[in-house]
Order: sequence, then C-alpha cells, then structure tokens
Amino acid sequence: MTAGILNDEYYMRQALNEARQAFDKNEVPIGAVIVCQGRIIARAHNLTETLNDVTAHAEMQAITAAENVLGGKYLTDCTLYVTLEPCPMCAGGLLWSQIPKIVYGATDEKKGYSLFSPQILHPKTTAISGVLAEECASLMKEFFKQKR
Repeated sequence: MTAGILNDEYYMRQALNEARQAFDKNEVPIGAVIVCQGRIIARAHNLTETLNDVTAHAEMQAITAAENVLGGKYLTDCTLYVTLEPCPMCAGGLLWSQIPKIVYGATDEKKGYSLFSPQILHPKTTAISGVLAEECASLMKEFFKQKR
C-alpha cells in the first residue's frame, strides 16, 4: 500500500469514530473529518435529530467547523473524509467551499450525489470512493436493522 492509502484509511477510521458517536446518539451513523496540512481541523457527525435540523448532516457540520478554524469560507487546502457518499445538498456545500479532495467510504445508492448530480462538485475536486467501504456500510446496516 502507498502512504496515501494508509493516510486515507487512518482518517477514514477517525470519521468512523464520529459515525459511532452518531450511532450512540440514535442519529444516522455518518461521520466526517476535515484534514488540512496533515492535521484534523474538524470532526463532526450527523446531528439532524439532536438539532431538529434536516441540514445538520456530518459534512455540513464539518464544513462549518473547518471554516471557523481557518477563519474563512474556502477549504482549498483541505480534504474531507466521510463515511457515506455525500448527498446532493452536502455536495453543493462542498462545491461552494472549493474543497479539492473528498474521500468517502460507502456509496449511497439511494441519495448519493453521484446518482442525482454527478457534476455538482467543484471542477478541481477529486472524489475517491470505497475507503473502508465495508466497515462504513456495516455500521449503517446495523443502525437501520435496529430501527426495523
């Protein structure tokens, strides 16, 4: 494995830790971290139930936290790691943030941006899918199995 893949897995594990926190709060278990220059500057997980806010997705929470850390609205030197493929709303937020790299675990076959708006990301953004996909998907499946 290359160093990049190892780093992607490390940061995805950090996002999975966030997803587990969401799971423990009875939130859909999606977690995200934003990395800038090798340092995690934002950690977040879904808070839609907690905040009674449909826009409180992990990615949106992470974008806001990272922008606060950096003191600006653009994340041009950052990478987002998220356990599930972003929805179109989150992909739009990522577009406006100008983030250059998105790494996600599981594909969202029902509501992922690639299904509805595959061109929505910033033209300079690279998206990498499938990092620890089985672990990310397994947590989601476990959550929804408990709900049924």
